[in-house]
Amino acid sequence: MMKQSKLMLFLMGCTLLATGCGQSNNNSVTEAAADPTAKPAASAEATEAPSTQNVEITFYYPVNVGGPLTKVIDTMAKSFMETHPGIKVNPVYTGNYGDNTVKIQAGVQAKQPPDVAVMMSTELYSMLDMNAIVPLDEWIAKDTDVNMDDFYPAFMEDTQTEGKTYSLPFQRSTIVMYYNKEMFKEAGLDPEKPPTTWAELVSYAGKLNKDGHAGLEIPGNDDSYWMFQMLARQNATDPKQNIMSDDGKKAMFNTPENVEALQFWLDLSRKDKVMPEGVIDWATVPTDFIQGKTAMMMHTSGNLTNVRTNAKFDFGVAFPPAQKQFGSPTGGGNLYIFKDTSPEKQAAAWEFAKYMTAPEQAALFSSSSGYVGVRKSAYDTEAMKKYTTDFPQALVARDQLQYAFRELSTHNHGKVSTAITNQIQAALAGQVDAAGALQKAQEEADQALAPFNK
Repeated sequence: MMKQSKLMLFLMGCTLLATGCGQSNNNSVTEAAADPTAKPAASAEATEAPSTQNVEITFYYPVNVGGPLTKVIDTMAKSFMETHPGIKVNPVYTGNYGDNTVKIQAGVQAKQPPDVAVMMSTELYSMLDMNAIVPLDEWIAKDTDVNMDDFYPAFMEDTQTEGKTYSLPFQRSTIVMYYNKEMFKEAGLDPEKPPTTWAELVSYAGKLNKDGHAGLEIPGNDDSYWMFQMLARQNATDPKQNIMSDDGKKAMFNTPENVEALQFWLDLSRKDKVMPEGVIDWATVPTDFIQGKTAMMMHTSGNLTNVRTNAKFDFGVAFPPAQKQFGSPTGGGNLYIFKDTSPEKQAAAWEFAKYMTAPEQAALFSSSSGYVGVRKSAYDTEAMKKYTTDFPQALVARDQLQYAFRELSTHNHGKVSTAITNQIQAALAGQVDAAGALQKAQEEADQALAPFNK
């Protein structure tokens, strides 16, 4: 467990830019400040370190998977307060990621944000557009026990921009393939050899698609762009290709390779007949898998504990199959510290964020949830060694990080992600073909990002 550090802090108050607030089910909601190209105001270093004694902070967090994670997080917050008696943490469960973002943005507008919060990693640019968050570099530079090199690089990609770090990885995941080993055996398939290529996936799913259950399910509503991003990377010739630029100012949706990837998704139901047609709900997929209604599913590794607890059959976990390469976007949330609070609260929030991402806490959260331990050293703890020995499926998402990459994250993220999500859903519903869907999404994304490319 990390020792409490003495902090030398800066951070004078900065004025938050007001933005409008919309509604989205899972991703970003509103966008951009009055001047979307404006840089966040610089902060000045205080002459004395703010006290972290007798400080009370508010902590917002979402839960987007099954299982009693609210109890786990509340217990972690209680443990922090026992070791940091000068800081009181008020944990506030805010619903799913979309609900969480709505509440945080409303707080930012009212100049009453939480002091620290778990938000989608994809919200980086949206929060910068609102001038809502503080960079962590001053704390990182002065805190000898934070050890940033211990975080997995794939999880650090979406914490940083323009040479600054704005969040710490916390509730992180990748997409993995779950499969029912008993159904594999019944279909004459080796339960220890899941499909590793797109062609094998179609073949296996065809053999498993019988007796009233589907061979495969991929959710296509709130997280459709996330699943599409996985398929697009698997079909990319360039191993580093992504569907957006590193600076968050451009989207690349309608490339020929991406059209092929979306067409493969559509063909699974329409041509190959191995998956139910239409838009499959995010929450329905793990329920179907647990109830034996589907033999394979693509879903977040954050559902590992949910599946382990509730499935009455032996199941396996594997990398999603490759076409030209393996690949999965990272997912989940990071810990952000907000601007419109006092230096004392920010100092306390840093201590809390540091504690929640320490090796022992990362191990506890991972073993309690199925999310990936965000630090390499978390897997060296006795608790994690025991957990992964008893449940080796938990290592798959971690091992897949060598093929992982940042989730879709852009300026005006709500409009950009909504553009691609709506068009993928339209394609899944049979309202538009793959090429037409991605062309329309590209046009809408280009319009949403135009102010950032002047």
